[in-house]
Amino acid sequence: MAELSNDQRIQFEAAAFRRLVEHLRTRSDVQNIDLMNLAGFCRNCLSNWYREAAEASGTQMSKEDSRQIIYGMPYDEWRERYQGDASAEQKAAFERNRPKE
Repeated sequence: MAELSNDQRIQFEAAAFRRLVEHLRTRSDVQNIDLMNLAGFCRNCLSNWYREAAEASGTQMSKEDSRQIIYGMPYDEWRERYQGDASAEQKAAFERNRPKE
């Protein structure tokens, strides 16, 4: 494996994160519950992790602000445009697979 400097690692991780966020923005047909059921995280998780990272570095950020960064628009607007009702099967799968705290 190639040796990376800390700056390179951060640069590449940031680029991969930006690409993931952009991909999720273009795939508004993929519901958060489907992401949770398949991968164990969703857009809201990413926004929470983003906010936690900001706050860990001393930058206060609201939940709404971090969600807008990930969704590319206010969360309520995204929900109105793209979020459908979860099916009984999706809800059951979520209950089986939901993260245990």
